[in-house]
Amino acid sequence: MVRPGMMRGGGRGGMGMGMRVRGAPFMNKKTFLPRHPFDLTLAEMAFPRVQPAQDDSVLTNALLKRSQDLTPAAAEQTAISNLVSKVQAVLDNIVIAPGDFTKCQLEEVRQVGSFKKGTMMAGSNVADIVIILKSLPTRDCAETLGKKVEEDLEKSMKTEVVPTAEALSLSFSEKGFEISNSLAKVRCLIATLPQNMRKLETEKHLDFKIIQSHLAAIRHTRWFEENAHHSTIKVLIRILKDLARRFDGFKPLNPWICDLLAHSAIMNNPSRQALPVNVAFRRVFQLLASGLFVPGSAGITDPCEVGHFRVHTSMTLVQQDECCMTAQTLVRVLAHGGYKHILGFVENTTVANEMSVWDGVVVSPMEPAYEKPSEKKDGEEDDMECVEGETISEEPIE
Repeated sequence: MVRPGMMRGGGRGGMGMGMRVRGAPFMNKKTFLPRHPFDLTLAEMAFPRVQPAQDDSVLTNALLKRSQDLTPAAAEQTAISNLVSKVQAVLDNIVIAPGDFTKCQLEEVRQVGSFKKGTMMAGSNVADIVIILKSLPTRDCAETLGKKVEEDLEKSMKTEVVPTAEALSLSFSEKGFEISNSLAKVRCLIATLPQNMRKLETEKHLDFKIIQSHLAAIRHTRWFEENAHHSTIKVLIRILKDLARRFDGFKPLNPWICDLLAHSAIMNNPSRQALPVNVAFRRVFQLLASGLFVPGSAGITDPCEVGHFRVHTSMTLVQQDECCMTAQTLVRVLAHGGYKHILGFVENTTVANEMSVWDGVVVSPMEPAYEKPSEKKDGEEDDMECVEGETISEEPIE
């Protein structure tokens, strides 16, 4: 339910609900037609610039500085790289020569997530590896495989002088197992061959959705390496992840949505050339504020899923409204020079939900436009703007 006169991105950005047309029976059937919100970058031919662009070097330098702060230090990168190399080598040996290890059969091992993509965040020294099994992933195979990996790692490190900080520990989770020391962690995520998915049984095997998310992570990483390897995209991804961590309204933006949003903001333009990071940063807020991730918007189609799956449909309607509401407030703060508060140089996330003043200009926070509807009465139809297909929530692997 949307409050009268308060259509998020609709009344303001042209994503309105539209009028109901009454007439013949065939006209009463509503057709859902998602539309892209207004985007000045895509419409620049229709709206030519009348003045030269202002010097935005201050924002550019601030974005690069913030990205550098969010990038892991050399010591962190060395620690995680060393641990990943050791775990990868052990797993590769099990794939090639399993020997007397018969509990499960390994097909291949793939590095995924932010470590593989080059978008790791400082303070989060975690890498992800997906282990694809030929056999069905039973609940105890992860434990057995984890112990085998730990045993082989210890054997390979016998000749090394291992500092206390690099002493290994093994733990288990519903997704697989984790090999870690005090400096880094490698999460080994269990999956199986796609043709085995229909054979999974709830009582015996790992959860279907978890395995599905692990296979999706492989597709995401492959797509990223082919399409989003530009350094500017990686800079913007780190900044978007940081925004999602600090602002409550952006928390539903999982790593995969951040990847796609950064790629779209930088590469989806008439020239198909990468936009400068400052232009793309402003564009992200403009798109979110105009209703990119609200019901009725074409949003961003997941390039790794079959069909027209829009990534923002994994968010609830309340989350979509809060995301748009937060962006509508922050885009005005940004327009009046408040980039330091947005980027985190000044730790003040209240600018998104409290009134602030910038050079005499008052920026008031937006109010929610969406209200949960009361129980549907008999014979009442759903509004097509709010009817979505089945969604697949993205596990926070990356």
